[in-house]
Amino acid sequence: MYRRHLLKGFIALGACPICAQAARAASGHWGYEGQEGPAHWADLDSSNFVCSGGTRQSPIDIASAVRADIPRIAVGWKKGRGTMVNNGHTIQINVPEGSTLRLGDRVYELLQFHFHAPSEHHVDGTTFPMEAHFVHADARTDALGVLGVFLKPGQANASFAGLAAAFPAQKGEEVEVEDVDPNGLLPASLGYWTYRGSLTTPPCSEGVDWMVAMEPVEVDAADIKRFTKLYPMNARPIRSPNRRFILSLG
Repeated sequence: MYRRHLLKGFIALGACPICAQAARAASGHWGYEGQEGPAHWADLDSSNFVCSGGTRQSPIDIASAVRADIPRIAVGWKKGRGTMVNNGHTIQINVPEGSTLRLGDRVYELLQFHFHAPSEHHVDGTTFPMEAHFVHADARTDALGVLGVFLKPGQANASFAGLAAAFPAQKGEEVEVEDVDPNGLLPASLGYWTYRGSLTTPPCSEGVDWMVAMEPVEVDAADIKRFTKLYPMNARPIRSPNRRFILSLG
């Protein structure tokens, strides 16, 4: 509890730049169409200059990945009460502290997860109907690590169905959710691709460690429609890989 309060203090004081930027990314006058769309993000606020000038932007098309001896993902997410909010850009679920993701000697704390439609990342040019982003902060440095999971139509998924049934419809609306279980949105196997990228929303801060699960998760098509009724398109277009290495385990 102390660390989370300290982190909030750093954000308020501006002592953790990428944390503060991540916090601001949930609000502001930007969108996915027209003059507030991705092509104009850098023009909307001076703090968004990386959206057009950055060299390690996300999302990317995952292609020509290099098999590598990289750590396996060890997930220690806990079930508990959460808060689901419609922030005007997506549906975001804020989770209680204590859920972790371990990658070698790095330990990340799960802060929140949210959804995009269609998927922001592509795989060899192929998209998926949705993508879930599980946003973590490094327990030592507060640098961000995001696990992306593709969602596709198929068998009903109890975790997603429970959330979809209660999606808040109005911007700014917030609801309490009993027993949020993010584990239910994990694929059976955790082979993954990884690369160094950025936030996919303004201010597009770089230095984010991306992990994208290779195996998609099936959810009920009707539940996908519940999300796309609210957000039919909230995916940033693909960015140039700029000679970045994409490593794979799986």
